[in-house]
Amino acid sequence: MKLACALFLIAIVLSCGYGSNYNGMNPGPGVAPNISQLMPNTVTAGSSAFVLTVNGTNFATGTVVYWNAVPHNATYLTGQQITTNIPSSEVANSGSVQVYVRSNSQNSNTVMFMVQ
Repeated sequence: MKLACALFLIAIVLSCGYGSNYNGMNPGPGVAPNISQLMPNTVTAGSSAFVLTVNGTNFATGTVVYWNAVPHNATYLTGQQITTNIPSSEVANSGSVQVYVRSNSQNSNTVMFMVQ
């Protein structure tokens, strides 16, 4: 019985990996990242700081998010999702904000974020 339990636990431990969300491989050189969605995609002017989630493709570890040309370190979640912190000072006034990412020396498309 102890052997069966031990084998069962070993099987569970070995089957628990990083899961399908883990993408430890960086895209190859020359592969440009692409932004498909920003979440949220709008905030009210004067709002408090928030976490911006960037969805897309070809994100690598070390990807940087540019918010109106100001670089922000990103937290790599998967090759399709990163997050960054946007301070309240950067959403104090209404207007459009250009957002793009830089990954593996390549810039993504630019997506507009609205501060209303």
